[in-house]
Amino acid sequence: MTIDWRSKGFWSPDASRSPEQVAAERPSIFGGGFTWPLLVVRESAVRANIATMAAYCQRHGLEFAPHAKTTMAPGLFEAQLRAGAWGLTVATPNQALVLRRFGVERVLIANEILDPTALRWLAAESAAGWEVYFQVDSVAGVTAAAETGGPLRVLVELGHLDGRTGIRHLDELEEVARAVDAAPGVELAGLTGYEGQLPDQAGVDEFLDRMVAAFELLDKQDLLPPQPILSAGGSAWFDRVADRLGDLRTRARLVLRSGATVTHDDGFYREHTPFVRVADEGPLTAALEIWAQVLSAPEPGLAIVGMGKRDTPFDEGLPIPLEIRASGGPARAADGLRVSKLNDHHAYLAVDGAEVAPGDLIRFGISHPCTAFDKWRDIPVVDEERQVVDVLHTYF
Repeated sequence: MTIDWRSKGFWSPDASRSPEQVAAERPSIFGGGFTWPLLVVRESAVRANIATMAAYCQRHGLEFAPHAKTTMAPGLFEAQLRAGAWGLTVATPNQALVLRRFGVERVLIANEILDPTALRWLAAESAAGWEVYFQVDSVAGVTAAAETGGPLRVLVELGHLDGRTGIRHLDELEEVARAVDAAPGVELAGLTGYEGQLPDQAGVDEFLDRMVAAFELLDKQDLLPPQPILSAGGSAWFDRVADRLGDLRTRARLVLRSGATVTHDDGFYREHTPFVRVADEGPLTAALEIWAQVLSAPEPGLAIVGMGKRDTPFDEGLPIPLEIRASGGPARAADGLRVSKLNDHHAYLAVDGAEVAPGDLIRFGISHPCTAFDKWRDIPVVDEERQVVDVLHTYF
């Protein structure tokens, strides 16, 4: 991994350095070695979030397999595993390949896999000793897995109406589980589901209660192994997972998959984290910020900032102005500023009662970390003085 002209945000037109060299220098992001926009990760916030989730899972008898697709950053994989994560979750075989190459010993793929090329690779890696699991929600998925000859471990997935993947009805769930039981080289390791798209607690609780009913059905039919995996939990409802599935912790390995918790955010997850409901169990702290420069103030009430859809997430809310850093002046709160829209490389800033001028730097919080990391190849990790102490590399 080399920091050079290919690394967005780092100003290295001629030189190249290793991340270790950058960290040893501890440069300030304001010292001339960086350009704007620039995404950074606050080290203290990440450490606190990882510790908070590790402690939460321990208190509630949960294993943690955080969704690595949020960051695809090996530096953060390692930090979560050191803190006691049972494994890591991914969404695709390509992401699983990245984790395999970085030596992650236990991986859940939260998807059905039908691609024979990927299935053959998974079977070969499983035969070589890798502990990897993926989901099935159809007999076709079981048949595709069996055609490799195995060995493959799968989780049957329960879904809900108007949701994403997953079997909608319990009788169909039993049918798929029986197909796994009969398939040579395919082993049923447990049951999984995803509640994160449901709009309210009542719907989430109802779905999780159906997961309990599904578990009891499969157990009664003697389709589950001695210590089955029971897995759920996005980043918005993991408290309900702990509450509704908790009675099964003596009969199953309960695995939580919340991925956005590692960095949290200043938008969607700030409002939807379970620690809003159970404040004494948290909190999480926003660890991602983007620094961008005001390029123009062409008319009253409007400023144009050099940051756009190529740089920041926008699918779960626009960036949130937090701080203004004027040239030669003290930092101040970004009161009276609001991002109204984004182009590819520009943000439109509505200005109401604030003073901003071309050249000012603005610190933005983001909403939805899962679509922030994929826009940056190399990301500085900074201390509270915005000195770089590490560099993350992403693999998207």
